[in-house]
Amino acid sequence: MCNYLFVYGTLLEGEGNHGLLHHARSIAKQAKTKGKLYDTKHGYPMLDIDSEHITYGEVYEVTDQLMWKALDELEGYIHEGHKDNEYDKVVQTVETDQGEFEAVVYVASDRSLLHEFIPSGNWRVWKEDLLEGMLYFAYGSCMDNDRFIKHGVDQHFQDCLGRAVFKGYTLRYNHVIHDGGRADMVEEGGVVEGKLYRVPPEAITYLYGREGVDNNGYRPAIISVEHEGKMVDHVLTFFVLNKEKEVAPPDHYSTEIIRGATGVLSEEYVQKLIEQVHALKNSDVVNN
Repeated sequence: MCNYLFVYGTLLEGEGNHGLLHHARSIAKQAKTKGKLYDTKHGYPMLDIDSEHITYGEVYEVTDQLMWKALDELEGYIHEGHKDNEYDKVVQTVETDQGEFEAVVYVASDRSLLHEFIPSGNWRVWKEDLLEGMLYFAYGSCMDNDRFIKHGVDQHFQDCLGRAVFKGYTLRYNHVIHDGGRADMVEEGGVVEGKLYRVPPEAITYLYGREGVDNNGYRPAIISVEHEGKMVDHVLTFFVLNKEKEVAPPDHYSTEIIRGATGVLSEEYVQKLIEQVHALKNSDVVNN
């Protein structure tokens, strides 16, 4: 039996049924698999098998048979092929920053529950009331207020709560466009520092456009960060959708990041940012 499980709804970390996975080993918090995600309007989502869409979630290793039994009960899975199954169980490929896994996925059996399609493929983003505004974690050029002023949106980013830390991730420049790389967070250990903002709905609309959410640039995600020694949940951030080989960022972009980081992020981290850019530029020169 496959020991990996892909979750995308109430079993996600921070959600209501995550306690069932208390003793499971977390493999990846940023994972994706093929499938079309729907809201059931009953407080949980449901994935429909589909090769054209992507659903985002997390991967866990589950070796306890009693845990699998509890999961089956939660998902209304009686046994394979049972006519009263609410969900079926399939094994399919899941992609993570650590590589690919074959994982169990609970998918729709009772298709009458597929109420509303979730275009982003991310249930946590879907159920957040973005129209009310929320907390936002910036780790790249969106830390730079001069950039906001240039675009005439600085009034939406005045409530900066200060430095925040996202553990388990490394800053990489793997969103490659014509003049170089743009920042991303890769789940490979380490720490990413950034600025934590409280933003209004207008800022979120701006960020979705700036990050190219509708043009396969970045994807929105809801994360938890550490701020002033405490964990803060339900924080919006963005990850690169299609990660490429890391290349050096252009000078204007790295200047924005360093300028935005200075005086808010730790001096050690700012120095690390500077050294990382220099190392990438030297590597690009050697490789070219």
